[in-house]
Amino acid sequence: MGTVKVKRIYKPFDEQDGMRILIDRLWPRGVKKETARLDEWMKEIAPSTELRKWFNHETPNWDEFRLKYRLELTQNDAVKNLLNFIKHHKTVTLLYAAHDEQHNHALVLQEFMGELLKNT
Repeated sequence: MGTVKVKRIYKPFDEQDGMRILIDRLWPRGVKKETARLDEWMKEIAPSTELRKWFNHETPNWDEFRLKYRLELTQNDAVKNLLNFIKHHKTVTLLYAAHDEQHNHALVLQEFMGELLKNT
């Protein structure tokens, strides 16, 4: 069973990243597809456009965002695909573009997937 890490896509590639999956719905500004070194782009696992716009990376909305995004994940078929990647790779790194490294959807997704792995 694999390890799930999170990392800003703007940080340098590292061999320790393992399978690199971009989990943003929008392509990150300033990142060239040729140099991103992605294995997958799972935009369908990102928060819905409505939720992303509502959250707007405003820290006071964080707790409610976490709850709403987790609810979306329970109804998202892409979770099964991500779970499969995690089960078949030693390390999976979820890449995101948000500036705030403490309040972003990658952390919520990492936590959610960790809970699923414990229950499988």
